[in-house]
Amino acid sequence: MGVKQWIGQWPVYRQLTGTDPLGRGSAAQSARSAGLEPRTRGADRVVDSVCPYCAVGCAQRVYVKDEQVVQIEGNPDSPISRGRLCPKGSASKQLVTGKQRVRTVRYRAPYGTQWQDLDLDTAVDMVVDRVLDARRKGWQDADEAGNPLRRTMGIASLGGATLDNEENYLIKKLFTALGALQVENQARI
Repeated sequence: MGVKQWIGQWPVYRQLTGTDPLGRGSAAQSARSAGLEPRTRGADRVVDSVCPYCAVGCAQRVYVKDEQVVQIEGNPDSPISRGRLCPKGSASKQLVTGKQRVRTVRYRAPYGTQWQDLDLDTAVDMVVDRVLDARRKGWQDADEAGNPLRRTMGIASLGGATLDNEENYLIKKLFTALGALQVENQARI
């Protein structure tokens, strides 16, 4: 390769001598980057979603090909995030496609040292039994003066900010119906 040919590949030279004096287009492109195409180009469809990590509610576009998530990007139509995502939101594709993701119900018995896999029905039954037992043990029907309380001090709820308004509304209704007083959400703290 001659000196002139080598200098011609140099981006600054292309910027100064070519049609891209600001270096924002072809002058800044390498041969490799000129041949790249977006990961979203081959997607079958785009699904609108919301980032699951915090209470901000940044909108996302989820690109799907063959029923598999291929890319997640910010939605520029969102008045909240205007197409931008924080580092956690940008990495949310790993939440659904990561190899490290646990896809089974894991349980470790009290004082146990090993985790074991449970089927979903068994796990749900265990949770229901424990909630009802804690509700029963902490139930207060009336105070010392006979005033009705109808509450339990045995259970509480601390919700996460990844839940939407409808989910938080239903959780509040559930725990209120159970008689719990301590119903809080991490987004409000």
